Amino acid sequence: MKFFIDTANLAQIKEAQDLGVLDGVTTNPSLMAKEGISGEENVLAHYRAICEIVDGDVSAEVISTDFEGMVREGEALAALDEKIVVKIPMVKDGVKALKYFSDKGIKTNCTLIFSAGQALLAAKAGATYVSPFIGRLDDISTDGLGLIESIRVIFDNYGFDTEILAASVRHPMHIIECAQIGADVMTGPLSAIEALLKHPLTDIGLAKFLADHAKANG
Repeated sequence: MKFFIDTANLAQIKEAQDLGVLDGVTTNPSLMAKEGISGEENVLAHYRAICEIVDGDVSAEVISTDFEGMVREGEALAALDEKIVVKIPMVKDGVKALKYFSDKGIKTNCTLIFSAGQALLAAKAGATYVSPFIGRLDDISTDGLGLIESIRVIFDNYGFDTEILAASVRHPMHIIECAQIGADVMTGPLSAIEALLKHPLTDIGLAKFLADHAKANG
């Protein structure tokens, strides 16, 4: 399973890259605003800065919700760097835009997926990734992981190349469960990725090794 980090914070992206497990980055307008990035030129420059840090795909989201606007913005984003994946919302014109970009050989990520039907439409239109938001479904007492399972079955049934990108990942168990049910990618905060490192028995074992070493060496 690929590990993406969901942030626009350059320091966190670099930390994940240095860890050696990072495969890509996802961002959105909310994450850009959180970092104080505003204005078209500043946003585009920030995407370039992200691409300079990472080796893998970088999802960059369009703001428009109409076909012409999404195409215009998406082509400008794709021109920034070959790593850019154009992030398109799951709306009717978005599906049309997915098909347009697919025909042009431009990678896409269909975001705000909350049903298997939406994922199926995006895959049919040629999306590179679909992003089901499991955390947001969990927030309304709906089974986000069950949605990943349903999409996995459908995509496997028909041999879709579209990758399932589990989004809105909140904690390390989300990551483990997504890996168990066959998500191709997960995207979440650095804290969730780093939490996979932690286990109390590891801490206890390491402390004992160090104590024994100190005792043996005076």
